[in-house]
Amino acid sequence: MHTTPDKSTSQASEKVVVTATALVTALGDDVETVWQRLLNRESAIRLIARFDVDRECYAAKVAALIQDLKRRGDRSLLIPLLDRLIDTLGTVPADAALIAATIKSGIDNLESICRGDRAAFEDILLSALGRQIDQSAGPMRANSGGPAGKPVCISASCASSAIAVAQGAAMITSGLADAVLICCADIVTEYVFSGFSCLKALSPSPCQPFDRDRRGLSLGEGAAALLLMSDRRAKKEGRNILGTIRGWGVSNDAAHITAPARGGKGLIQAVDDALNAARIPTGEIAAICAHGTGTVYNDRMELDAFGHVFGRRKLPVFSVKGSLGHMLGAAGGVEIILSLKALAAGTVPPTVGFQNPDIGAAGRVSADAQSIAAGCLLTTNSGFGGVNAAVVVGR
Repeated sequence: MHTTPDKSTSQASEKVVVTATALVTALGDDVETVWQRLLNRESAIRLIARFDVDRECYAAKVAALIQDLKRRGDRSLLIPLLDRLIDTLGTVPADAALIAATIKSGIDNLESICRGDRAAFEDILLSALGRQIDQSAGPMRANSGGPAGKPVCISASCASSAIAVAQGAAMITSGLADAVLICCADIVTEYVFSGFSCLKALSPSPCQPFDRDRRGLSLGEGAAALLLMSDRRAKKEGRNILGTIRGWGVSNDAAHITAPARGGKGLIQAVDDALNAARIPTGEIAAICAHGTGTVYNDRMELDAFGHVFGRRKLPVFSVKGSLGHMLGAAGGVEIILSLKALAAGTVPPTVGFQNPDIGAAGRVSADAQSIAAGCLLTTNSGFGGVNAAVVVGR
């Protein structure tokens, strides 16, 4: 069980606030649209038309794709996705540090090159993502240099963007920066789809997080951006404050190359670290935005971990992946933005696809929206290689 740290311990010198957000998903290109569609129990998971899935080797044929996303010449689909994201973000301070997050970057261009088609090789590189974001930002951002240093890209499986937010928040609390832009994005390509298919991780029908009849995950694609600032700078500049990043924890259980530790020891450590960093007891967590992929082992591991940390308390747990699909490296960023929205609304959205509770899900997960008390919200992400991330957000 989590224990609150000694109150005499010194607090971080800078409070981290979120002053701007943007997202692009298969359910919409702005937070309000996506939020309303989540509340309406809508799902963007449908038959794939982008590439051929009519093969015997593909048991699944569905994913949550952004239907009007189109390639531009030899550039990756990631480029128009980033352009669309940045267009809605607004002005970004020129001295803000930049942290990018992705798993596969412009992997569609590797497919094109392998097929003998013309494609920009640089789009494939993880190291190029920061420069691509700067180019997308155009006049809204001078460059990513300045006192905070050069852009970095975090690629840590499905916890990538949650770790990027944690890294950005740590830079602010330590005084290394007072503004950090987090940008995360991933797309669904046949390379990605075939890989998860080979692992037998894909559900033939839209995924069912925390349902006892779940059969696997459904892939999705999207992008998210969060502008983090010190509370001092945000107030000085008159910025709108959407919420706070209260605490964070990152761990690796090193149990298996793809499967999580069955008892959730890595996630438990990450959650405990996040709560300790936030300096709050478990009772201040109003709800949990879970990773909730719909795979047998991930969902059971999360429920076991939450039971260990929070005991018998039936606090609301939800997953948005039944609506948006699993957006891989962008999942954590999108979910942190939606968690801030949930805190502001005092409501968490339904878990689409959830019907028959798995062990530990009854009284926590719901197919209906749930009202939540004032407090903080915990978001969690776990990925291949045993990586886990937990972030506590506040109003």
